Amino acid sequence: MTTRRATASNEKALDSFLATKARIDQMLARIQALSDDHFNTDPDAVHWGDVGTLNHYSSLLRQITDIAFKEGEHAA
Repeated sequence: MTTRRATASNEKALDSFLATKARIDQMLARIQALSDDHFNTDPDAVHWGDVGTLNHYSSLLRQITDIAFKEGEHAA
């Protein structure tokens, strides 16, 4: 039997989950737009600092995808 209290708690959890998902979706859209614009870098003027910055971004995103997809050090 589901109580009214449990239902209210689940609704709050769902609301929080959906709000967090919306924030993630917004971040992903911003990252995609930045990528589409070559991360605000002129492809004809790329230097090693740009490579380092992009490698750092890639490393951070890899941590997320490894956790989300149970890959890398998070593989089962």
